[in-house]
Amino acid sequence: MTCSWMHRLPIVLVTAAVSAMMPMAVPAQAGAPIIGRWDLTVQGTNRAYPSWVEVYLSGHRTLVGRFLAGFGSARPISKVTYDNGTVHFSLPPQWEAEPNDVQVTATLAGDRLTGTIVQPNGEKHRFTGVRAPTLRRTAEPVWGKEVVLFDGTDMNAWEPLPGGESHWKVIGGLLTNTRSGANLATKQTFTDFTLHLEFRVPKGGNSGIYLRGRHEVQVEDSPLGEPSSTHLGGVYGFLAPNDQAHKGAGVWQTFDITLVGRRVTVVLNGKTIIADQTIPGITGGALDSNEGEPGPLYLQGDHTAVEYRNIRITPVVGLPK
Repeated sequence: MTCSWMHRLPIVLVTAAVSAMMPMAVPAQAGAPIIGRWDLTVQGTNRAYPSWVEVYLSGHRTLVGRFLAGFGSARPISKVTYDNGTVHFSLPPQWEAEPNDVQVTATLAGDRLTGTIVQPNGEKHRFTGVRAPTLRRTAEPVWGKEVVLFDGTDMNAWEPLPGGESHWKVIGGLLTNTRSGANLATKQTFTDFTLHLEFRVPKGGNSGIYLRGRHEVQVEDSPLGEPSSTHLGGVYGFLAPNDQAHKGAGVWQTFDITLVGRRVTVVLNGKTIIADQTIPGITGGALDSNEGEPGPLYLQGDHTAVEYRNIRITPVVGLPK
């Protein structure tokens, strides 16, 4: 309905009145240099930890994104403010105990970010960031010789990671984590590869397989129902399986996982549940955010007991080791 008082005003005054009622135009952000993915290294209170952020356009003028702290999964950012090299966004807590928002402020100079994360508890963590590598491969992979990482006899190819007491042992030919403790990583690092392993989780069990030490494929006793990125076979917080293929707790199951650049294919119990999809960035619990570098395979041991066997990896040759 048109306001009746406008009919009695000169056209110039009507135009001014309508303009005053309209919201101010927001500058288009289509060319904002903050758009993209960024690998962050954060200096926490006691240690440095990896983080990650992605910024992209919603429509033609609003910047949004997602942010990963050193734990949990990537969470959505409803609005990113970018103005003359200054970046700011906030987001609600995820696993933090306090109710306050996380506040992130940074300065962008070229392809380098520097800034501060104010945690919900008020702690201020300084960080630096670089633009994440694309990891695009321009040629078909050439597969090298298979490497046996565990054949049931010893753990010579592995070492526990710092952060807790290791409860990994060889029991009855199985690589066994008897209870929550340290994570376990290969001494050798890898870039692109195809991985085969078998696992068994107890009722309510939870573990994970970290590709290059940075991208977790979830291992757990998952509930039935719609698949989630945080359930068995998902790339945690990023890629959900396209179907349920798990067999339940206490049963041996099989993974065949291929990682080439950022592209991953996950086959669970002979069924392809993630088909040649792009992993956007690191997941919670990553060893570092140096995505362009090779990294170890690591098995999560800080949740529950779990068993693995028959672990073999075939690397791609002709890439940096």
